[in-house]
Amino acid sequence: MPRDTDRLTLAVAKGRIFKEALPLLAAVGIVPTEDPEKSRKLILPTSDPAIEMVIVRATDVPTYVDYGGADLGIVGRDTLLEYEAGGFYEPLDLRISPCRLSVAGATPELLERTRLRVATKYPVITRRHFAAKGVQTEIIKLYGSMELAPLVGLADCIVDLVDTGNTLRANGLLELEEICKVSSRLIVNKASLKTRYALATRLLGKLEALLASTAGRP
Repeated sequence: MPRDTDRLTLAVAKGRIFKEALPLLAAVGIVPTEDPEKSRKLILPTSDPAIEMVIVRATDVPTYVDYGGADLGIVGRDTLLEYEAGGFYEPLDLRISPCRLSVAGATPELLERTRLRVATKYPVITRRHFAAKGVQTEIIKLYGSMELAPLVGLADCIVDLVDTGNTLRANGLLELEEICKVSSRLIVNKASLKTRYALATRLLGKLEALLASTAGRP
């Protein structure tokens, strides 16, 4: 069913990103009119009648936006780097959910090896990173408890998101190398920017102005 051209659908990644995006969206007049934790609706209306919201897994946000299931999305840079297609623009760094994607392991000497077994949920980024360094990798894809892999001998090291580093330290692991900084980005479907130009640019303008007014604040 074709979607209404007088309305934008915004896909937001579940979890931390959604929680941190809510105040930002509220500041530009977008608030879900139903509690996402209680509502059975999959598409949530908002206080702006021209914008509706869907809350999906982070890995699904680029897919929804790329294929036009959503006009815009909010998702982490790590997810975008892992996603290899690209039918969307990435106009704004929203500066929420900051962290970094790093290599971690038991000893710094691991980085001197030319072959590594790496546990990660980011196989594309991991292969690209180590290939650029001339290191051959065997990728073991995991989705949780990444720090466990080196402890039980499943992998030599891991590639994962790091915030405070407390979990690494608690398990005797070191942050060995930063691959990239990560924060949440706003992405926009290329076709939607043409077919819903006025709506999309209005929202982009509001968010740009808000980010400019808060630049430099802690």
